[in-house]
Amino acid sequence: RKSRDSQRNLTMADAKAIINDLSRQVQAKDTESAKISLTKLKIWMLEIPSGPDAPIESVTVAANALELGVLLSIADDDLDAFARNMSQLKPYYAALSSSNAATTERKCHVLGLNLMHLLVDNRLSEFHAELELLSEEEASTPFVSFPITLERQLMVGSYDEVLNAGANVPDPSYNFFMENLLETVRDSIADCVEVSYKSMKLADAVTMMKFESTAELQEYVQEKREDWIVEGGSLTFQPPPMGSKAVDIPSMNLIAQSLSYATELERIV
Repeated sequence: RKSRDSQRNLTMADAKAIINDLSRQVQAKDTESAKISLTKLKIWMLEIPSGPDAPIESVTVAANALELGVLLSIADDDLDAFARNMSQLKPYYAALSSSNAATTERKCHVLGLNLMHLLVDNRLSEFHAELELLSEEEASTPFVSFPITLERQLMVGSYDEVLNAGANVPDPSYNFFMENLLETVRDSIADCVEVSYKSMKLADAVTMMKFESTAELQEYVQEKREDWIVEGGSLTFQPPPMGSKAVDIPSMNLIAQSLSYATELERIV
């Protein structure tokens, strides 16, 4: 009880010092120390008045703390903590916006990560609702424009562009969501390929699905595509279910350059 009271009685200088500690700990991926620092700040935040009486300086410090909490949750692979910190952060963003206060340094970074989260979870209605709240300036930043572009590419079936985007994330923290998104896209490509081809070279499949090596492709086949047959340097696909007709397309270059075309072929088949 005494420890909690002392944390609630932190001065602004104390809170800012802990923020600095938290920032260093997040950057160093010292998640256990960072969690302790964040907890101290969240207890201190309980004393911040709500509504228009909230001091802007306190609101700004609280927003900075929760932004670091979002980044901490990614470093800790904790999606539940990510969602909690985002939920707690939004009222502080609203307070800063209504008072015309300066935006926080990490706001666009965090908003972009939240869009990535919604995109990976296929919560597209929430994704577009969040877009409506963004200013034109915020939407144009690399942090926010990246998930916006990804969503458009997914909607038109430009899977090749989505896979290539994994090498151009605006910040390493985005890799947390990109890994899941890329796995989903690979599954979609695999669905298209197996109804469009009878067989193909392993090297071509590795290139098309953006694997680093043949070994990675073979591991994928063992885990998710047990009906695919690997023989020598070739990959053979099982015939589609009765009533369907596989379409054999001779041009590897065409499908490699435009996987959206393969998506359309799947719909036709």
